[in-house]
Formats: sequence, structure tokens, C-alpha cells
Amino acid sequence: MKTILLLWLSLGVCQAQTAISSPDDSPLKRKVMAGATDNQRVCHCSLAITDFTFPTERMELLEASNFNLSLRFQEEIDKIQGYQQKLDTYLENIKNLTTQVELFNKEGVALGELDFEILKLEISEMESLVIDLKSSLKGSNDKVEALFTEVKNISIIANQLETHDKNNILRVRRQITSLQNRLDECRTSQSPVNVKYGTCEHGEIMNVSKPHIVQVNWRGTSYQIGGWGKESHFGSTSELYWVLVGDSSSYFSNVRLYKSYKDLRQYKTYKDQQTASGRGSGLTLYNNSLYYHCHTRDVCKTNLETNKQDVMTYSNVATRFSYASSKNQDIDLEADEYGLWALYSREDVLGNMVIGLVNATSLHVIRTWTTSVYKPSVTNAFMVCGVMYATRTLSTREEEIFYMYDTNTGEERHLRIPFEKILDNIHSLSYNPNDRKLYTYNDGFEIIYDLQFKPLTEGKS
Repeated sequence: MKTILLLWLSLGVCQAQTAISSPDDSPLKRKVMAGATDNQRVCHCSLAITDFTFPTERMELLEASNFNLSLRFQEEIDKIQGYQQKLDTYLENIKNLTTQVELFNKEGVALGELDFEILKLEISEMESLVIDLKSSLKGSNDKVEALFTEVKNISIIANQLETHDKNNILRVRRQITSLQNRLDECRTSQSPVNVKYGTCEHGEIMNVSKPHIVQVNWRGTSYQIGGWGKESHFGSTSELYWVLVGDSSSYFSNVRLYKSYKDLRQYKTYKDQQTASGRGSGLTLYNNSLYYHCHTRDVCKTNLETNKQDVMTYSNVATRFSYASSKNQDIDLEADEYGLWALYSREDVLGNMVIGLVNATSLHVIRTWTTSVYKPSVTNAFMVCGVMYATRTLSTREEEIFYMYDTNTGEERHLRIPFEKILDNIHSLSYNPNDRKLYTYNDGFEIIYDLQFKPLTEGKS
């Protein structure tokens, strides 16, 4: 400060003295001013300083800026405290959920039963199916109308569930299972064709159902490459299921096995079966042995009872023609009512698909058929009654069976059979001749499709 103000009382009259320094550091100028005191003996005086040079405007600006900065700083402090409270709340919620999940696991409740997203997808599938049934029927149908009402009601119940209550989840799951069974019965009763299932006395595929989502693979949605299915030896009553989860390069070294569908759904009572270093996801379980593509041009067989490994080299297999949506799937092993098949390509046919009938014991290819479809244009393929069906992508949510080759007659044709998928890429398609379902691995989700065939008079397979 350049100014000092001194106040004192002198003979009942107060005086003020100023000491003002000049800008050029000249001697101090002193000035005495008279004042007066009030009843409280407080001195009051007026002083005008004409040569005062202190930057008052800048000082006021600084004070205002400092005040605004203090307010902003306090606001940020309040935000940080609010974030801390939210973090504490989230942490407590996570601890509570962890405790609940551990409790549910101890009591035998599977994580799959707690997945509301799958519940919603299943309910959505049923709603679509009922709508399709309603539109396909002529006139009214009380049974379908009643099912439609029940599906709507269970959709409301699922949306109202706010906690992972064990009894509620299991009750909804039982209701969904019951509705799905009744919908299947209704759909079967309305079937417009007469097909003798369980044999090959039918024509080609006519339609593919909407996807039935079973669950996410046991390692989670980040593992998008893999496959799954069940024992595919025709006539087998085994309920053994397999799930293959590969890494981003589509390699694997073990396959998880479940003894029943219930164990599969609850991710329990499983065995991790060691295999040779496998490639792709064209694996099949046939007569209690795993058949899969291994190494570069080899097909491997792992016997589940003895753990014996057999290897056969297919020297003429081309190693640069994989499926469009799968890496390193140069050999795709499939099974149907006729036996075991290998789908691959060769250099001498310029990447076109080759169908090979395989001896399941020796792994030799007994006979081959060369198709006209380019393998890298195919997303996946499967066999039904000696007929190869190939698929391609139409969009991120729709696939299409676009080609077939009948090894019984040598006939090949282009088809247009679209079907839904839930995510972009299908990495595995495996037909099972015992339940006539198509097991699909769609970017980490295990899905089942029902197949509908034409009568034998409309096309022989």
C-alpha cells in the first residue's frame, strides 16, 4: 500500500494524518485533516487524495475473478463428492449382487436362469411366432388367441421383475418352457405338409424356423468363434452335448462336454475334453468320438472313452479357401442320416466346394463330389440325407440357404430360403439327424433352428 491512515483523538477532536508516497519516490507528503466523533467515540472524517496512483479498478477485477473462481472450485468439489457417493453406492450394489449370485449358486440356481436378456429374447420370439400363426390361419382360432394373451401377460411379468428373485425367475422360466411346448404343438398341428420325419422320405428343405436362443457360450459374448451340438450318430439316444469355444484366431485345444441338456443350460456337470490342436469350428460328435480339422491338412479323431487320437492327412486339401465368416475352417466335418462327411476344397477345382463321404473308423474319404459353388462365398454348410446345403449372408440379421447339392442324384440347384439370426456372423452349422434340428453358433450365442421339409413328391433328397 502506498497510503497509511492514522486516526487519533486530540482534545475531543479526532484528527487523521496521511502519508503518501509519490510515484517518483520523492519524500513523503504529510497532511492532517480534522474530524468529529460520534456518540460511540468513533471518528469520522473525509479525505480526498488527488494524487493517489493505486490501481483500484484492477484490484476490484481481481477480487471479482477470485470470487468467481472460488465458486467454480466449490462446484467442482461438490461434483467430486457426488461422484464419490455414486461410486460408493455402485460398489455396494456390486457387493450385494455378488452375494446374491454366490447364494444362488450354492442353492443350485444357474446363472442362465438369471439372464433377463435371454428371457426377453425368448418372449419376443414367441410373440413373433404367435403373430405368424394368427396371420397364417383362416378365420379365428381360440387356441392361438389364448396363447397370444398368455405370451403378452408373461411379457408384462418379465418387464415388472426388478430383482433377481429365485422363485420368480424359475416360475417365469417354467411358464416360458410350457408356452414354447404348446406353441410347437400348435405349429405342428397347423403344418401344411405331410412329411415322414425320422427318415429320409421327404424332399428338400422348405423353411427354417425362427431362432431359438439356448444361451450364451460358457466363456461369454466376447468369445464369438465356436460351435456346438449333440451326439449325431443316426439312431443314437445319447444326450451328450459339446461346446467348442475358440480364440480370435479360431484355434482350440479342448471341448466342453455336458451329459444332458439341463446341465448345458445350467453350465454344470461338465468335462473339458483335451484334443489335438484344432482349427476352425467344423467339429462334430459322432458315435462317441470327436471329429475335427487339426494341423494343416489333417482330420483328427478323439475317442471319448479311451482318449485315443487318430490322425489322417488329406494331402489334396487346399488351405486357403475357408468359409466367408470363419477363419482356418479348411475342413468342415458334418454328420447326417447317411454317415460322416468332410466339406473342403482343392486347388485343382479352383476353390469350389468338395463333398467327401468319410469312413468313420479309418478316416479315409470313400467317395467325393465336386460342386460348382465357390467355398469362400459360403458362410457355412451342412448335410441332410446326403444333400449339402450352403448358406450366405443377406444382412446383419438375415442369412439364406442359397445352394444345394444332392449326392444321391448329382443334382445341384440354387435356393432362396432366408432365415433370421441375432448377430452378424454364423461360425458353425451342424445338423443332427436324431432330432432334425440345426445347431448354430452365432457370434457367441448357441441357437437351435427347426427345419421344415417338402413332401417327397415335391423334391427328392
